Amino acid sequence: MIIVKLQGGLGNQMFQYALGRHLSVINNVSLKLDTSAIDEANSGITKRKYGISVFKIKESFATKKEIAWFKKYHFKNGKIWFWYNRIFANRARYAWETRFNFDPWIMELKDPFYLDGYWQTEKYFKNIEDIIRKEYTLRNPLGVKSNELLSEISKTESVSLHVRRGDYVSDQKTNDWLGVCSVEYYNKAIETISARVKNPHFFVFSDDPVWAKENITPSFATTYASDNHNHPEEDMFLMSKCKHNIIANSSFSWWGAWLNINPEKIVIAPRQWYKTQKMDTRDIIPDTWVKI
Repeated sequence: MIIVKLQGGLGNQMFQYALGRHLSVINNVSLKLDTSAIDEANSGITKRKYGISVFKIKESFATKKEIAWFKKYHFKNGKIWFWYNRIFANRARYAWETRFNFDPWIMELKDPFYLDGYWQTEKYFKNIEDIIRKEYTLRNPLGVKSNELLSEISKTESVSLHVRRGDYVSDQKTNDWLGVCSVEYYNKAIETISARVKNPHFFVFSDDPVWAKENITPSFATTYASDNHNHPEEDMFLMSKCKHNIIANSSFSWWGAWLNINPEKIVIAPRQWYKTQKMDTRDIIPDTWVKI
């Protein structure tokens, strides 16, 4: 079997599942999900929950016994673990992410193994794109308000614009690591889109709709979507149905843009994904997207 560790928010979990699903296809074995890290993280500032059940995924959960079998192969930090790591740690069984950019070695793994990382690039699942798009369709119908917004999106030269704030602002450690996209970034993105799209209609999605309405003010038709806190997957779906996308440095809006099947879509993404310079982010943005 293959087990993938799920962690972070909805967008992060989608990356993790997508890699696991690809490797399960390559190895022709079942994929199981480990959600224990999400349950443990709920004691922190940012509350997380297992989110990808809203999609039509292949859903199977690993048992504690199955997880424990793999964890004995996990590399442990600290000098006291030198001999343990030398004798027991095995990345071919417990595959932990060692770098942010694409690691081709991961694609050569042979089951059984456990995946622990974020895996934020389409290169980990591009070869099964059709499967991922099919499985990342919603299980349940849209709510009334989302349906009304979808109708407006379908009738216009729609451009989704996502503003991610939340813990990016309230949690100092997260802010130091990730930062937030500036108003200048959004203004430049709006300018870039409007130069290429006639009569754009901007649909602004944000976890801080008050801030977004006060600070993101395109001189074009604009609709501000209210924060769909209870059903974020509906916002992601609506973003994917817009003709074009302006994303934040957020895996959530990354997926909203990636799931957009418009062959002529323009996607604007921030060139600097992280505030810190420690991460090599060259592989997170697909080549066809515009970085500013």
